[in-house]
Amino acid sequence: MSRIGNSPVKIPEGVEVKLEDNSISIKGKLGELSQKFEDVKIKQEDGEIIVERPNDNKNIKSKHGLYRSLINNMITGVTEGYTKELELVGVGYRATNQGQKLDIAIGFSHNIVLQLAPEVKVETVSEKGKNPVIKLTSHDKQLVSQVAAKIRSYRKPEPYKGKGIKYVGEYIRRKAGKSA
Repeated sequence: MSRIGNSPVKIPEGVEVKLEDNSISIKGKLGELSQKFEDVKIKQEDGEIIVERPNDNKNIKSKHGLYRSLINNMITGVTEGYTKELELVGVGYRATNQGQKLDIAIGFSHNIVLQLAPEVKVETVSEKGKNPVIKLTSHDKQLVSQVAAKIRSYRKPEPYKGKGIKYVGEYIRRKAGKSA
């Protein structure tokens, strides 16, 4: 029994929800998101969205909680938005942005230049004595997380010195080096 799928999603003020055949679109102050769904029924009642499943098939049960979580993330995204922060740890690691172009210097012979999607707002913060930070903000949780994972994949943090690109607040398990 899906406990997540059984709880209704509250619709806050200022959010429009449109239900069509097998898709839902949600519009708020930060943007508009839409999602297709299958095998479940979605109803809108009394300022809430309810996700129901027709039977207890294993495949349908797994989609029940999934679609409820996706709808909840969409509503949170169009009202509050999502932010991911990446920290560049290492000597000479830098990040700059010009509009939607992100330029990262992380120890390769060349800089990595990324053209980001227009839905993702990028901001780089470089303070003296601190590691550079890349802030990614968007109303789409899936997109902002995917972009952050792509940036992190260029230089994952290594376990000996902790150098690389890591999420702010991420704990890196350290290994002991060679003992002489």
